[in-house]
Amino acid sequence: MIEVFRTNVTDRHQADLLVKKIHTVFYYYTANFDLADCDNILRIKSSNNNIQSSEIIDILKEAGFSAEVLEETLYTIL
Repeated sequence: MIEVFRTNVTDRHQADLLVKKIHTVFYYYTANFDLADCDNILRIKSSNNNIQSSEIIDILKEAGFSAEVLEETLYTIL
């Protein structure tokens, strides 16, 4: 399972620290930031198909950042 979050993290050093914290709390997650994206994306991949989004949001909040789950958007061709 993969969950994608919109964040307000813009600093690479802060992003690296947050990834380390996420990996410490959730050793079975793979986390990475895409700070080149306009939404400063945080991607979380879980090897056990269970991502605790609210806890990820709390980790960022405790560090002074915000995050929200990006809902899947479907596009249709007319």
